[in-house]
Amino acid sequence: MNNSKLLSIKQKSIFVLLLVIAFGAALSLFRQDGSLLSVAHAEDIGVELPAFEGETDSGAPQSEEGAAKVVGEGEAPAEEEEEGELEPVQYRSFFGLDSRIIVWIVSELHLMFAAFVLGVPIFAVIVEIVGFKGGDIKYDKMAKEFTKLLSAAFATTASLGGLLAFCLFGLYPEFMSHMTSVFAPTMYVYSLMFFGEAFTLYGYYYSWDILKGTSTKKWCHIALGVMLNLFGTGLMFITNSWATYMMSPSGVSMKTGRLLSLYEAFYNELWMPVNLHRLIANVCFGGFVVGAYAAVKFLNSKTKEERAHYDWMGYVGNFIGIGALIPLPFAGYWLGREVYSASPVMGNIMMGGAFSWTFIIQAILIGMLFIGANYYLWLGMGRIKGSERYTGYIKYLNVIIFMCFAVWLTPHNLPLSGEERAMIGEQYHPFSKYFGVMAAKNAVVNLIILSTFFSFLIYRRSNKGETVRFSEQGKAGMIGIFSALGFCLLMLLSYAVSLSFVDLEAQTKVYVKPLITALYIQSFAVCLAAFLTFRNKGKLAQSMLFLVTAGIAVLYFWYYGFQVMQKANIVLRYLSVTQVSIVMSCLIMNTVIDILVFRKAKVVGDIVWGKMPVRSQYALLMLCIVIVILMGLMGFIRSGLRMDWHVYGLMQDTSQWAYTPTLSYMGRIVGLIVALFLGLVAFVFWLANLGDKKVKTEAEV
Repeated sequence: MNNSKLLSIKQKSIFVLLLVIAFGAALSLFRQDGSLLSVAHAEDIGVELPAFEGETDSGAPQSEEGAAKVVGEGEAPAEEEEEGELEPVQYRSFFGLDSRIIVWIVSELHLMFAAFVLGVPIFAVIVEIVGFKGGDIKYDKMAKEFTKLLSAAFATTASLGGLLAFCLFGLYPEFMSHMTSVFAPTMYVYSLMFFGEAFTLYGYYYSWDILKGTSTKKWCHIALGVMLNLFGTGLMFITNSWATYMMSPSGVSMKTGRLLSLYEAFYNELWMPVNLHRLIANVCFGGFVVGAYAAVKFLNSKTKEERAHYDWMGYVGNFIGIGALIPLPFAGYWLGREVYSASPVMGNIMMGGAFSWTFIIQAILIGMLFIGANYYLWLGMGRIKGSERYTGYIKYLNVIIFMCFAVWLTPHNLPLSGEERAMIGEQYHPFSKYFGVMAAKNAVVNLIILSTFFSFLIYRRSNKGETVRFSEQGKAGMIGIFSALGFCLLMLLSYAVSLSFVDLEAQTKVYVKPLITALYIQSFAVCLAAFLTFRNKGKLAQSMLFLVTAGIAVLYFWYYGFQVMQKANIVLRYLSVTQVSIVMSCLIMNTVIDILVFRKAKVVGDIVWGKMPVRSQYALLMLCIVIVILMGLMGFIRSGLRMDWHVYGLMQDTSQWAYTPTLSYMGRIVGLIVALFLGLVAFVFWLANLGDKKVKTEAEV
């Protein structure tokens, strides 16, 4: 039996296995009577349900004795009630099922498809511009294939969005009545922008061959793609305002819920942090999903040309995923910090309460993303002639990444029994307690980012030999270095100046001075790197900047972070931003230096696309599955932080489902969502490729 048949059998086996897992997960959620997790089951698993005065179970049938008792107490019978005014409905069940589970599943599926639909156009347009400016038709071909996937997924996204709207208005009418009273104007704008996105999407895809041939036509087509991205980003910003209002309500009366200012309700405290975090996360999500699509096509390829094309496409998808993954922890930290600022109670629940262990799961998933992405890069060096010079670095990077991963997932407070706590003599483990705090985790996260960035740099220069003098780079080199230098200095020095004016007590403000000093040192290192680059010592400049950044942001701030936590905990938030600024300046400056130094370097070997082991494609599939699980987990955390509130502090959830699920229950639901999403994605992509198969069949005939 040949290899293609073996791969086909393996893929069918994997697909059948996924169906069995999804079916088993669904069965585990349903009781024998056909209902989801009921109140009785919640009591069995140890979840305490909130009790509210005057609360009634609108979804549960009333017994005959209870009905007789109600009528006997003087209330009107059913016939008379129908003639009177109907009471407003708070909650409804979904054919007897748990309404919250239905909304949970539908909303997560919609958000995952929406993330794909938003993320893919961003890099599709960028790839098209690169191909047009460089005159390489293969970039244009790949950008069109990206858009083909997008057009196939858009209808599914819209259908799930409509189903979500019907579920929310039907199952939670009182809550949606409040949201409509606050955000009605934005909902009209959302509808109009949705039409704009639909028209520009299909116009962008179907006019691809029409708007080519001349520069003017091509720029018109690129303009359509830019408009598509503007509409998609605008839609995300509007819906983010609705979601963040539920976590940090503003612009309304906290007693009556009456709207006072639509602008304040829209532009609440968490709106901009969520916008940035979701924008980066959607690009990362789209990149890894496209990489998985390319991996499946690579495994099914029958010619060298197809393998080469989909190998290159998988590399681009992985590159986009890594590029967005690197700044994602910084955006996530900003969001977490703003959650603390908006509500210290919610912040403590997030990191030290019911949701603290979900962040251990998050650390495992993010660690798997970094490890998988680096593994794929290292395997990719095998397709590049001349990369043997750099393969020796891989073992050191392996050690660094796995050690950082171990520190990152170490919890601060281990689940110890009374006897174990008595044996160690304190609440926290005497060794692991130093790795479970934010000072240690921030340090290792930054080291993982620097290590991953270093992996990408050695991949870029794998087939590059002797470089040319910087003086031969022309005006482009001068503009690039000065632009990067100016941006980095502006970022570092402006924050150093702002730290000088923070409103803190004198004994606490003393701990801010080392942060200002560190920013000045990094500013000097960036200037020195630019000077060395001008002196034709770009590689030395990169090495120096890496060492200074790691020394400050990782080693020194790891030690100093413990000092700050013990003596001036409030300064820790400024320390973290300082770390981010220093690491970002290193990434930006080193990227520009690397591009310019190796811009006209001698090529010692060609890249042989398609020469990749099969396990590299399974690494791409693993990255896709992990990012989907991570998105499902973070969706649960963001929504679950409100606990038993629809709108935090304003509108309480008094339904029978207003309790925080256990981690095991959350895991089953998220697992079901992941299986459904991957199954739908596979089906949608299969439909998108039916046309290609028909064209190929006709060509062969």
